[in-house]
Amino acid sequence: MDGSRRTPAPTPRTLGSFLSIARVPKRVVGWIYRRVGSRIDRMLPPIASNFVAGTTPATALDHAAETNRDDVAVILNLLGEHYHDRSDADSDADAYVSLAADLAASDVEGCISVKPSQIGLGVSDDAFRENLARIVDEATEAGVFVWIDMEDHETTDVTLDAFERHAIETNGNVGVCIQANLERTSEDVKRLADLPGKVRLVKGAYDEPAEIAYKEKSRVDEAYRDLLAYMFEHFEDGVAVGSHDPAMIEYARELHAEHGTPYEVQMLMGVREDAQRDIAREGVDVYQYVPYGSKWMQYFYRRVRERKENLLFALRAVLT
Repeated sequence: MDGSRRTPAPTPRTLGSFLSIARVPKRVVGWIYRRVGSRIDRMLPPIASNFVAGTTPATALDHAAETNRDDVAVILNLLGEHYHDRSDADSDADAYVSLAADLAASDVEGCISVKPSQIGLGVSDDAFRENLARIVDEATEAGVFVWIDMEDHETTDVTLDAFERHAIETNGNVGVCIQANLERTSEDVKRLADLPGKVRLVKGAYDEPAEIAYKEKSRVDEAYRDLLAYMFEHFEDGVAVGSHDPAMIEYARELHAEHGTPYEVQMLMGVREDAQRDIAREGVDVYQYVPYGSKWMQYFYRRVRERKENLLFALRAVLT
């Protein structure tokens, strides 16, 4: 990996240009406009505000405090990823250190989450390790939990290695995400079972190659259920159920009743928030994943480029 900066992707200014840049087929574009009309072009900033808690740490903490009133905790994530310049990675690492201090000084119940490519993995492995160590050390000192997000399959090994190292060093003050759509995860989960810290299971948002990933939804669902069952049986520090799927959340309830393993449910800001509150009222720990920052358009753009279904998922969440 070199330290060169990628050419910035064009920034879409309307839904139509967004769909075009994201290479969404015209028939799909037509379907979207028939369903919601071209007026949605005027809704882009409100749509962003459904999924992104403002552009500053202060607005994110305000949203977090409001979310806490419904007994829902938060996972704060500064938007930014795939940096290839060390100064960009260092700057966001500095921001996370400050965020951890601000969170510790507040009454907010929450933690932080970082992306490896945001804090240096696109520059070098050393840059990533140095910045992650700095964030984890400062956050742990402040009493703030740190999640390490998982990105595409090319980053899996280095991410799991970093989690293992910090999980042991901090006695479990870090968490990591694993993805059910990757075939390798059935082996990875066995490695993680004996480690301190938390593990979040998601279905997987990246469009991975067919030779290493399950492509059919039914197969991904099957893998998710199998992995969830294994985790509830073997994980002592609890299970983080990263899903909006009511069937998977209900299955987690059944597994908890069977094994007694503590668990939490994690969902995105702007998606099924009524359900988040309902689950919290049942006495289950619920965390809302809350992105914030000025890079909200890049956030949506990259999610759609990674997997076209993500656009329809976002639109469905807003319109329903």
